[in-house]
Amino acid sequence: MKDIKLNVNGKDYTLNVDENIKLLGLLRDELGLTGAKEGCGEGECGACTVIMDGETVNSCLVMAFQADGSNILTIEGLEQNGELHPIQQAFIDVGAVQCGYCTPGMIMSVKALLDKNTNPTREEIREGISGNLCRCTGYNKIVDAVELSIKYLEEGRR
Repeated sequence: MKDIKLNVNGKDYTLNVDENIKLLGLLRDELGLTGAKEGCGEGECGACTVIMDGETVNSCLVMAFQADGSNILTIEGLEQNGELHPIQQAFIDVGAVQCGYCTPGMIMSVKALLDKNTNPTREEIREGISGNLCRCTGYNKIVDAVELSIKYLEEGRR
């Protein structure tokens, strides 16, 4: 067991974790944040994507102790005061969700992309989500949702 400190969605935690637990397991089982999903357990699908210290990570590959001292943002941390983040709202408005399994990881990749590039091209959007697999949508609606979320963010929607 190892003591770690981390900030998840703006809240500080001090936890005693088994050295074999993955960040995904910590988020889901210890903190009850079930938005990140385990799709493959091998870092191939992106369903478990979270933002750690400003960068996307596959939480199924990161050991919990490696997150010691880190700031973690999950899909649950995007909503504020009951209001969806503009990216989340755009995904709904465009119909970029079908089964929804990949959606949290996809949205987190989009958030990280737009934090670095506020006006990406369609090609840059596709590159930004290339680590996230979706078996339902064909990606066109997802790219459309990202473009709409850029508009929402420019309008100052929250």
